[in-house]
Amino acid sequence: MDLLLDTNVFIWFINGDKNLSKQSKSLIQDLNNKCFLSIASLWEIAIKVSLGKLQIASEFEKMSDFMAENEIELLPITFENLQALLKLPKHHTDPFDRIIIAQAITGNFTVLSAHQKFQAYQIDLIQ
Repeated sequence: MDLLLDTNVFIWFINGDKNLSKQSKSLIQDLNNKCFLSIASLWEIAIKVSLGKLQIASEFEKMSDFMAENEIELLPITFENLQALLKLPKHHTDPFDRIIIAQAITGNFTVLSAHQKFQAYQIDLIQ
């Protein structure tokens, strides 16, 4: 299964946070699944870390190593993603969530997220 990790799920995974469901943790660690993280999530994390609104267990500079060790691939934002973004209904306005949803649609990913608002979109979702 191709999994796109929402920012919160990725943060919980990095931090070993108990908010990460056992199912999500198991899916991320299952080598039969291919995990992806949007560049938008790294951007969001960098912003929040720089503003002092988020603490992560690892230094941001080591994020790439963490992703490689856990076989999580970085997903770029493409023009196709932006075209899908323009067509999304406005169930909510968080720009980082909206690009993740657009990437899920264009890439046929299953999203791992705890956000209830993701249910309003036509995506495969595991919470």
